[in-house]
This record gives sequence, structure tokens and C-alpha cells, in this order.
Amino acid sequence: MERFYPIGIPGEPWGDSEKQEWFEARTIERSYRDEVLAKVEVLGHSFDVAQYGSLPIDSRRYPLFAVTIGSTNPDAPWALVTGGVHGYETSGVQGALRFLETAAASYRDRLNLLVAPCVSPWGYEVINRWNPNCLDPNRSFYNSSPSEEAAHLMALVAGRTFLAHLDLHETTDSDETEFRPAVAARDGKASDPGIIPDGFYTVGDTENPQPGFQAAIIAGVEQVTHIAPADDAGQIIGSDVTQRGVINYPNVELGLCAGMTGATFTTTTEVYPDSPKATDEICIEAQVAAVKAGLDFALDT
Repeated sequence: MERFYPIGIPGEPWGDSEKQEWFEARTIERSYRDEVLAKVEVLGHSFDVAQYGSLPIDSRRYPLFAVTIGSTNPDAPWALVTGGVHGYETSGVQGALRFLETAAASYRDRLNLLVAPCVSPWGYEVINRWNPNCLDPNRSFYNSSPSEEAAHLMALVAGRTFLAHLDLHETTDSDETEFRPAVAARDGKASDPGIIPDGFYTVGDTENPQPGFQAAIIAGVEQVTHIAPADDAGQIIGSDVTQRGVINYPNVELGLCAGMTGATFTTTTEVYPDSPKATDEICIEAQVAAVKAGLDFALDT
């Protein structure tokens, strides 16, 4: 097998030494404290901010925080917004924070909100998809998860019933240049190149697709940024397009964050930050538009 990744022997799964080599090659590229925690601390003046865990790699540097906005309506349902399950996907984190800063309070009369804006803070700082143990948190939402990021979040939401869960993500060019080759190398498999779609799309749940909910999100986001077209095979990232800008995954089977609550309405948003038509601000606002459109649909259905 031809070498396509600098770590390991092609065709052989990584052992502990290769995983350690990968970990040691990571470098801190931005500050979780400056870009996330500082904003969360300000939110504590208006909402309930609480720590729900920390990462063992450095518990002081990587505390995990969630923000709760309790409803004025005692019968209001709960909704969950998560960002930064993949730490490198910047607009998911900053979009969750922007939603808290600008729009969350307007739902107080109809909804209880729980927002975890940065599920993977180490990944945020090193701008990577994996956690320090070469695990993808967004394939790790299942019982006895080996991902501390996933395990802490599942413990946080355990026992609650949610109407909606919006998990904010990005699909980046680096998915194709770095992360998919890394997965193949780690698992001892061949690298199978794909196509990165230019535009926003959502991932619904194969077992509970909620097409009207997904369509409402697409319509809301389209006011901010463009929607990804299907490729020549009628697909986006290898999955059939079920309606404009929407594909479905088996969330629970794959251990995806969006499948952990059993909420009636679930989606994984996918912003494309590398488009020549996009800016950082557009990507953040697209995430906010997705959350608002999804919550509005869920509440009005």
C-alpha cells in the first residue's frame, strides 16, 4: 500500500507508539481560555453557567462548561445545543456562543435551553478532530465511552427529555487533506479520497429523519449563506441527498453526538468555512440561523 500519511506503516493499524507520535506532533495554536472561557464567564452574569467536568490531560486548562437558560414557563420543553464536539470546527463553538449572546434569552418564555459550546477544548486549541488519544469524540457517544469529552456530555444530559438537539459542525477542506487520511492510517486501511461540498448542509437521523425540521433549517440558513449542491451521483460526502442540502446518518449506530438524547428533532449542521463565498462571520451567523430556525420549527410543530 502506498504511503499517504507520515505516521505508521501503510496497511497496519496504529499501536501505542504511533498514537504517541501523533500526539507529540500536535501544537497549541489558539487559546481556549481567551476565545471561549472568557465569553462563557461573561454569560454567567445573565445565565446559569456550571462546570460539568474537565479533561484529564490538563484539568485546570480544560474545564468543561455548560450554560442553562431556564424558562419562565414551568411546562416548557428542553432543547440542547452543542458545539465543538470536533474542536477544530470553529464556527460550531463560536456559533453556540453567539446564539447565547444574541438570541437565547428570547426563547425563555417557551423553552428551557442547555448549551455546551465547546465539548472538545483540547481539540479546539490544537485545531484537530481527534482527542489526545486519537479518538473521534463524534464517533464515541455510547455507553462506557473511551472519549472523556463524550462521556462527560452524556453524563450531563442523562435523565433529561429533550424536544430538540442541534449539534453544530463544519466540513472543511482539511477533512480531505488531513483527517480522513489520518483515520485510514490509524485503522490500517487504504485512503479513499472524496469531495468536499461547497456550502451548508445538514445531517438528519436515518431512524428519525424529520424532513420538515431539516428543511426549515436549510431555509433559515439560506438567508445567510449558500447551500451545498449534490454531486454528480446525487450525494454529499458519499451519502444520498434526501432533499436539498440534507443527508441522513444512523446517529446511534455511529455513536454521533446528535443521537445521544433521543430528542424528537435532531440535526448535525455542517458549515463550509473554506468556501470563497464565506467568511468567519458568515459561518458563525449561519450556525445561529440554523439553531433559531430549528428551534422555531420544533416549538411551532
